[in-house]
Amino acid sequence: MTYVVTEACIKCKYMDCVEVCPVDCFYAGDNMLVIHPDECIDCGVCEPECPAEAIVPDSDPAAASWLELNRTYANQWPNLTRKGTPPADADEWKDVPNKFARFFSPEPHREEATSLAEGKAGSNR
Repeated sequence: MTYVVTEACIKCKYMDCVEVCPVDCFYAGDNMLVIHPDECIDCGVCEPECPAEAIVPDSDPAAASWLELNRTYANQWPNLTRKGTPPADADEWKDVPNKFARFFSPEPHREEATSLAEGKAGSNR
C-alpha cells in the first residue's frame, strides 16, 4: 500500500507533508506535489498534515486515478525534502473542485530543482 496526492493539492502545494515524511518520497511540480508510490512506506504521517486533504491511501477509491500520475511525475520532478513557501493564494484554491483539467502543470518546480541540485552538489564535496 502507498499514499497518493490528489488534485486537491493543485495550486495549493502547502508542503506541510514534506516535513514529516521519514523517507523523502515527495516530488515537486510547478503547482502540486506527488508521492513516489515505490518509495512510500505507508506510514501515513503525511495524510493528517495536509491542509487541503489532498493525500489519501491507495485503498481509497479517490486514489485510483492518481496512482499512476504520482508514479509518472515522481520519476520526472525533483525530490523535495524540506518545506518551502506555499503559493500566496493557496488558501483561495484549497476548496476549489475539479482543478486538474484546468490547472495541472506537468512542469517541475524550477526553484526547488535549482536549490536541490545545489544542495546535492554541495553534499558531494
